[in-house]
Amino acid sequence: MTTQSINPQSFGKVAVVCGGFSSEREVSLNSGKAVLNALLSKGVDAYHFDPAETDISTLRGYDRVFNVLHGTFGEDGSLQGVLDGFKIPYTGCGVLASAIAMDKFRCRLLWQALNLPNVPYVVLDDETDFNAVERQLGLPLFVKPAAEGSSVGVMMIEEAGGLAKAYPTLKQYHGAILAEKAITGGEYACSLLGDDALPSIRIIPTGKFYDYEAKYLRDDTVYQCPSDLTAEQEQQMQKIAKQAFAAIGGKGWSRVDFLKGDDGTLYLLELNTVPGMTDHSLVPMAAKARGIDFAELCVRILAQTL
Repeated sequence: MTTQSINPQSFGKVAVVCGGFSSEREVSLNSGKAVLNALLSKGVDAYHFDPAETDISTLRGYDRVFNVLHGTFGEDGSLQGVLDGFKIPYTGCGVLASAIAMDKFRCRLLWQALNLPNVPYVVLDDETDFNAVERQLGLPLFVKPAAEGSSVGVMMIEEAGGLAKAYPTLKQYHGAILAEKAITGGEYACSLLGDDALPSIRIIPTGKFYDYEAKYLRDDTVYQCPSDLTAEQEQQMQKIAKQAFAAIGGKGWSRVDFLKGDDGTLYLLELNTVPGMTDHSLVPMAAKARGIDFAELCVRILAQTL
């Protein structure tokens, strides 16, 4: 189905769900504003809906949901379960795929079982020998909460003994805490729209790594799209991205993040089932490289609910 053939009224009354209570609230509100304006520009009967301000049960008054509620409740299967119960169609993945993707540790366990390439990591707990982990993974390394997004809580450990110092501050976040080997050959994103893989993007931050500030606040992060991958590497990345998405039972759209080793090896980093839709976001950037403008992209994503 082409979006040109869709009558905007066929969507009915659409709630653009954003905001919420998670650490990604502000990013989600920005995504929601952009998506709402795009849908309105296409004649869709769309409305802002923030679960932090409006009782979730009032979603029963809508015909479908465009979900850009990043993080806890919106991206972890909770909202999806509510909408399934209400029998309201919504964009993106269902309950199971959302829950798995939100938990980076269990997502990686699934990928490992399928022999998909993972960044080497160690799960940390109170009994961990932090010095041994530093020796195993090498320095620098990264440490992060497994169930947060937008690089919330991600820290780079550069000096011996730093992991033990960082660990207590990460216990406030959701999920397991992961220490990861630093893969230094480049960071990439491969966006999926239905069955189609969009052109990959190489992300080159000005700082030491692609943190929250680089993602949303700075204007000096460099995005190469199309990226510097060879045609063979691009094809390989798209294949792995589709396999990783299929492994969790994904549907609709997503963004799969990769790291590239100095030897050219590709490693899966994480999978985002409710990617950002702000002016700094990667999915709109990749779509633009394919000739799909932002408003058209939003309608295509929403059309997957028909």
